[in-house]
Amino acid sequence: MSAPAVRAPAELERLLRAYVYERSEEERAVRVGEKEISEHAAIVARYAGLFGRPQLEALREAEAAASGEERERLARLRLTCEEGFADAELAPREDALQNALLAARVEWQGDELPLRTAQARLAVLPGYRDRDELGRLQIEVSARFNGKRRELLAAREQLQAELSGERDPVRRNEDVKRISLHELEAVVRAASERTTEAWEAQRERWLDELLGPEREPLPTAFHVAYLRRLSPLADTYTKERSVPVCVATLRAIGFAIDEDPNIRLDLDERPQKSPRACVIPSDPPALVHLITRAQGGLHDYSAFLHEAGHALHYAGSDPALPYTFRAISRDHALTEIYSYVVEAIAREPGWHAEHFGLAAAAAERNAEATRFLEALLFRRYAAKLRFELEFWSRFAEDGGTPAGYAEHLERAIGMRYPPESFLADMDAGFYAADYLRAWVRSAQLLAVLRRDVGEGWWRSPETGALLRELFREGTRPTSEEIAARLGYEPLDVEPLVAELAATGGP
Repeated sequence: MSAPAVRAPAELERLLRAYVYERSEEERAVRVGEKEISEHAAIVARYAGLFGRPQLEALREAEAAASGEERERLARLRLTCEEGFADAELAPREDALQNALLAARVEWQGDELPLRTAQARLAVLPGYRDRDELGRLQIEVSARFNGKRRELLAAREQLQAELSGERDPVRRNEDVKRISLHELEAVVRAASERTTEAWEAQRERWLDELLGPEREPLPTAFHVAYLRRLSPLADTYTKERSVPVCVATLRAIGFAIDEDPNIRLDLDERPQKSPRACVIPSDPPALVHLITRAQGGLHDYSAFLHEAGHALHYAGSDPALPYTFRAISRDHALTEIYSYVVEAIAREPGWHAEHFGLAAAAAERNAEATRFLEALLFRRYAAKLRFELEFWSRFAEDGGTPAGYAEHLERAIGMRYPPESFLADMDAGFYAADYLRAWVRSAQLLAVLRRDVGEGWWRSPETGALLRELFREGTRPTSEEIAARLGYEPLDVEPLVAELAATGGP
């Protein structure tokens, strides 16, 4: 058998584009419920020749000899090839797990629900005790796969350590992101602590209002989806109006997302469609999928706007950029900035008044509810990062345990998380850190928009013009470079603390 070819960076980039396209389209089909079997492994097998060790060594040598943007482009190609090498080894096992999860059923009140359907239903069940019961049943089914999840984590960790030469998973991810994860965790934990007083006052008020008199002092996490939907307000924020309102919202800042030929909207309901909205940039800027599963309630609007920020970013990248700077990044902290800024429109009282005909007091009240949820999510992810740092720091010794998971989350948001959900709740590559960096950065950008555009930033074409210029750069800049342009230090959390403190009210 001949050795795999070692390709020049330009040829490798061209083939990686084809690989990412096929892999993304497969992920999309499974995620939206068009397919009930994942065939990711077959795609990886077709492109396995791209990810051989000789190719990795050639990229390392070229990277070491290069400088500036070319060095960064080569680094991203190398990191993508390292990931592809691990995918080639593990894709059959990951497909098996994915397909088992798709086939899993939850027995509920005489029905057998697909696991994803059961998870989605938690957002709309009106009965407090029903949500507890269905939540317990679905987590029991999900937790049956924890052994396989842990085995795959361990196998990928071993491969990544070998390929990168860095055995410590925390340091390895810090090298990729070019930040200190421990420093970030300390800063966001401090921000969380500084706003605890405002948070706790609003937590009691909104849990009472949203969960009703049955709610326990420490509700289970099975109610989080229901909270995020703001179900008691669902008659105002109807499922049917979510797309027209969000399209009109985006038009006000200068984006006609429904007419953008680069963005494909998937808004249909399917039994196996994931309840988690997402964007899949299969070939940016020319093909970007925005996927949501509307269920009624304000979360439909927030989720659409959040994902629209991603979609407009990828679809707005300059097509003249090298493919690497349109589609490949070291992490997701950059694109999350834009999703958070666009989603923040739904936290403006004026938006609620304008689109839903609410009086000023009602508009402020509902906007306050969205700010409460934003604080909940920030505190949750700050706690998740703390847990994940502890998890990976001891992984070599204990193989991955839930120690600290439920405790950190309960302390942060005052809800009980089942320890057995710790693996299903863990995104790869310290994604929690990317979300948190984006929270810091989006607050900085919002402060600039309010200063330079005004309090009506959320309905001004000037906002769209500023964002469009940022989008053109694709994935090339880092989140920290954006901070410098805005006039902030990367870990300056004062704008974020001001946003979180605004959660408090009379």
